[in-house]
Amino acid sequence: MLVLHYTGMKTAEAALERLCDPAAQVSAHYMIDEDGTILRLVDESRRAWHAGVAHWRGHSDVNSRSIGIELVNPGHEHGYRPFPEAQVAALIDLASSIIARHPISARNVVGHSDIAPDRKTDPGELFDWPRLAARGIGFWPAERDADIAAIPAMLQQYGYAPDSEAALSAFQRHFRPSRIDGQPDTECARLLAGLLKPA
Repeated sequence: MLVLHYTGMKTAEAALERLCDPAAQVSAHYMIDEDGTILRLVDESRRAWHAGVAHWRGHSDVNSRSIGIELVNPGHEHGYRPFPEAQVAALIDLASSIIARHPISARNVVGHSDIAPDRKTDPGELFDWPRLAARGIGFWPAERDADIAAIPAMLQQYGYAPDSEAALSAFQRHFRPSRIDGQPDTECARLLAGLLKPA
C-alpha cells in the first residue's frame, strides 16, 4: 500500500522534529516539503508508524504493509491550503518510483482519511487525486449505473472499514470533493460503481 498524508503542523520544521522524535511514536518513510524537497526518513524495507489505527481491504495492520508519504501542509487545523506545484510534481516522481519497485495496485494508493475515516481527514479535499491517477498512481473513476442502496456494500467492497460511520465522507473527500456531507446520493453510487468496475 501507498498511504498519503499531510503533516498537519504549522511548519515543516515542526513536522520533521515530530517525525524524528522517538517519544512521538510516529514516523513516515518520506516527507515532501512545499518546495519539492524530498526527505527520506525510514527505509522502505522497514516499518514506519504513520497509519495508526487503520483498516483497508480487510487488513488492520496497515503500518506493516504500507509506505507512508507525508506532505508538508498545515492541514485543516492550521490553515489548510492547496498543495504547491513543486510538491505535487515531486510526489508524482517519488510515488512512480515506489510503485515501480513494489507491487502496489491502484486500489491500494490511498489517503490517511481512507484508512482511518473516523479520525483523519488528510490529505484532504484540496489534494489532486485525478492528476495522480492520470499518471498511473491510484484510480479515478468514470461513473457507472448504480443503486444508492448499494453504497454501504460498495464502500466495503472497495476497501473501507465496514463499521465506519465516516467512510462515506472519506470517500467523498477523495473522489467527490465538491460536496463532503456524508450523505448517500446517486453521484456517489455511480462513482463507487466506476471504481469497482473500471472501464
